[in-house]
Amino acid sequence: MKLIESGNVAAATGVKLARAQVIAAYPITPQTPLTEKLSELVESKQMQAEYIAVESEHSALSVCIGAASAGARAFTATSANGLLYMSEQVHWAAGARLPLVMCVVNRGLGAPWTIWNDHQDSMSQRDAGWIQIYVNSHQEIIDTVIKAYRLAETCSIPTMVCFDGYYLSHTYMPFDIPEQKLVDEFLPSYRFKHTLDPENPENLNTVTMPYGRNDAEGVFRNGYMDIRANHHYEMRQAIQTFTDIDKNYEYLFGRGGNPLFAPYKCEDADYVAVVLGSLSNRLKDIADQLREEGLKVGVLSLHLYRPFPQKEIRDILESCKGVVVFEKSISYGYQGGVYSDVKAALYSSKNRPFVHNYIIGLGGREITNEDLASAIKQSGSTAEELDNAPQWLGLNR
Repeated sequence: MKLIESGNVAAATGVKLARAQVIAAYPITPQTPLTEKLSELVESKQMQAEYIAVESEHSALSVCIGAASAGARAFTATSANGLLYMSEQVHWAAGARLPLVMCVVNRGLGAPWTIWNDHQDSMSQRDAGWIQIYVNSHQEIIDTVIKAYRLAETCSIPTMVCFDGYYLSHTYMPFDIPEQKLVDEFLPSYRFKHTLDPENPENLNTVTMPYGRNDAEGVFRNGYMDIRANHHYEMRQAIQTFTDIDKNYEYLFGRGGNPLFAPYKCEDADYVAVVLGSLSNRLKDIADQLREEGLKVGVLSLHLYRPFPQKEIRDILESCKGVVVFEKSISYGYQGGVYSDVKAALYSSKNRPFVHNYIIGLGGREITNEDLASAIKQSGSTAEELDNAPQWLGLNR
């Protein structure tokens, strides 16, 4: 079945198909229509779930933490300062290894206040221990929400599905709705292995000593640092796990094949533009235009950002002459985060291409095709590092 609807509705439909049992919601633009749609689905009995309207984003994620701890499949969504208000619980959910899914509808942060799109919100939480996936279309939204539940439940690591506010959340595009029977086959019912059970009591997330020690039954339990190391190693394993999950999804639904990133004309490219989110759709057109002008350009749209698949990205990029990273966020006083990660991935390359960084579109600032094309051309003609300093596109000065 095909539907023409907004990206927020695509996300809500994915949550419904995943048979989420608890939805906790607090409205914030541009996420609000997503949770409103879920409330309609619950109220109309199209979805068997508890919908809990809370007083804040912090409470929304707290409810999901409680629900997941009790063994329920839980969901919430947020944007911008709402995600920041959740920050304490974002870290708690990751440390507790709860298989939650949350959509982050990307929007710039205040102050000063803005309701427009950039990626500073989710990027601010990239080191919190959640898996982060960025998507580029309504079809990817609905498919990735479903895959995210299987990934989170397989790895016991919460997962964010991030998509651009307005560019995807409010625009209308056609997308296929997966058949519920096949979704149930792909995503069977789940039981959290540490589900709260009065018959089998456990102490969870209590004060943990720096070093491991035996518990009351004489079983050795890891210390705090060991727990963190396990989280890290299992995050790294999630790269292969997500690849396997995507293969199974592609087998059942005929869509997938690029779980980590989506390369476009990268095989013979001299220069590759790297980007998160829906801007990749425009960059493909620009790459085609520049190829007509004799400049061989490709596009690499990153999907899985945390854990960062550096080996796979290095394999794609190390044969080109230069990499141009466009990003809608910045690590203040340094450079763009994606730029730092891409440079690190290429550090061990025998043929190390130069990497340039352009900061664009913060707070919804217009990004023109002319600016993007000019930046790629400028990078191609400069062909050297630009003092490790990000270049800014679209400034007033």
